Amino acid sequence: MTTPLAFLKETRDELRKVVWPTRSEVIRLTFIVITISIVVGFYIGGLDYILTKITEVILK
Repeated sequence: MTTPLAFLKETRDELRKVVWPTRSEVIRLTFIVITISIVVGFYIGGLDYILTKITEVILK
């Protein structure tokens, strides 16, 4: 079992190995995630609307 101090040292060493994204990559990928989220939201909302209308017609 490692000591808490050894754990912190190993954690720091591992974090130094991480290849962090550039600012432009973060901005680009964030824009992609937001865009896809909006598209999927409209798709699910549209399906919900259509299925609601179909259900209303069936239940009348």
